[in-house]
Amino acid sequence: MGQESVRKIRAVLDTNVIVSALLFEGETSRLMDHWKQGRLTLILSPDIFAEMVRVLSYPKFQLEEEEIKTLLEEEILPYAEIVHLKSKRKKYARDPEDDKFIHTALAGNADFIISGDRHLLELKDSTVPIKSVREILDLLSRR
Repeated sequence: MGQESVRKIRAVLDTNVIVSALLFEGETSRLMDHWKQGRLTLILSPDIFAEMVRVLSYPKFQLEEEEIKTLLEEEILPYAEIVHLKSKRKKYARDPEDDKFIHTALAGNADFIISGDRHLLELKDSTVPIKSVREILDLLSRR
């Protein structure tokens, strides 16, 4: 008898969570191990990808263009599924910039949105569960 396969978690990561996982040691960086091991599928939309590129380009991170390109090509894209949004009309979050995460999760049939953003974590009616990094790491450790 073969081992029962465990279904991957499909998740949309808030831009700050992705950037933190890529650039800093600590709890959030452990998410990267899970997506590289195939236990977590990243769901991205063109809007989230563009925001990620913009944030990685901030002067405070001191990343050269080539370093950003390498991070995206080697650490993100091989583990991500890009989805195109059907509609962006419905508003979920107080901050309209947060709606892209919910729309992406719905379009990509994500199991969760992973965020550290208090406004997203407080949402109760987004139709996609919104979890903290700690909650997802706990869930992944039990699988």
